[in-house]
Amino acid sequence: MAIAAGDLRETIIIERASYVPNEFNEPVETWALYVSRRARREDSGSGEKEAAGQVGAFLMARFAIRRDALVDGIKPTDRISYDGAHWNIKEMKQLRDNTRYLEITAVKDLG
Repeated sequence: MAIAAGDLRETIIIERASYVPNEFNEPVETWALYVSRRARREDSGSGEKEAAGQVGAFLMARFAIRRDALVDGIKPTDRISYDGAHWNIKEMKQLRDNTRYLEITAVKDLG
């Protein structure tokens, strides 16, 4: 499916983890803005998972964003902040029909 600039209706924030020392000089993980971009979002699935004897739900979505030097620096260890939730990045690839866009598959835990 072709994508046009008008399809980028959502704003996502890519956050990157860094570590800062606390008062005991222990590293503490903190998240900060890496890049903010307009995106197209498509839900691609949902389901349930079981971990540590508890069942939780998740939602999977694909976000398409225009590529540039900063976007090309996104790592799988980064996360997406969108619509008041954090989404863990699972996969990144360029769109099949358009190399100017990057497609990011991400998962949000629903509890």
